[in-house]
Amino acid sequence: MAKNLIVILGSTASGKTRLATRLAYELNGEIISADSRQVYRNMNIGTGKDLREYVVNGRPIPYHLIDVVDPEQEFSLFDYQKKFYEIFRDIRSKRALPIMVGGSGLYLESVICGYDLPEAPVIESVRNDLAGQTNEKLQRILQELKPQLHNKTDLEDRERLIRAIEIEWARKAEHPIRQEKPVVEAAVFGVQWERSVLRMRITNRLKERLNQGMIEEVSNLHAAGLSWSKLEHFGLEYRFISQYLQKKITFEEMKGSLNTAIHQFAKRQETWFRRMEKKGVAIYWIKNDDYASIKEGVARLIK
Repeated sequence: MAKNLIVILGSTASGKTRLATRLAYELNGEIISADSRQVYRNMNIGTGKDLREYVVNGRPIPYHLIDVVDPEQEFSLFDYQKKFYEIFRDIRSKRALPIMVGGSGLYLESVICGYDLPEAPVIESVRNDLAGQTNEKLQRILQELKPQLHNKTDLEDRERLIRAIEIEWARKAEHPIRQEKPVVEAAVFGVQWERSVLRMRITNRLKERLNQGMIEEVSNLHAAGLSWSKLEHFGLEYRFISQYLQKKITFEEMKGSLNTAIHQFAKRQETWFRRMEKKGVAIYWIKNDDYASIKEGVARLIK
């Protein structure tokens, strides 16, 4: 079957966005982000939301699912998939090429593999009951509902714990509400660097972001009303910089620990992509940022 979606995935700092926007420029494409943190407004430097990359040769490239909700709001996997399908249909109706780009495994897989996600509305009476439970009790409830839990961070943050339980209850309901899905046939390309080179790219990019004002960004988010715990919930840059701003760690400790954590995150992303391949997702791996290889693959797969 002919492909109707291009996916460019890769670990953090792999340069996938630049490849995707160049492809969109040449093939009348529009970008659909698959980044679980870039959906939030005012979280720019820490999430790598470099919107300058969405202008190629002076022409703006249309992009979607960036800056769609405030950091105080919840944005679930169901929300992502629902919005993705709406945007995908719209782009196709304009006879443009949808190009999905990102590194958030769950977001990518929910579309590529067509996850059957139920709608899980918040029921205040149920939520109030859960709110009265200890974290340990909530963790036990979630693990009983979903023994094979991939995203362990759902066990660490209280809000995410409660939301994850609501979603699993909705999934197990007798008549769950499910959304209508379009037919998505994805051609998936992965950007892959030699590990030592990727480590250098990650370290250099962290230095750049700190120089660009990433600490000030986190400070401003807190000053605007976002709690330290909520900021730490977003992980990586927001977690370690929040700890530094609270004087829990020194600048050098923050910088060193954050650098290590980003390297570890990149490894987890690569592990997720390998697991996708084991599930049957064909990923065409591109060495470094070889645009010619991606363009050749797209020409072969997209009719």
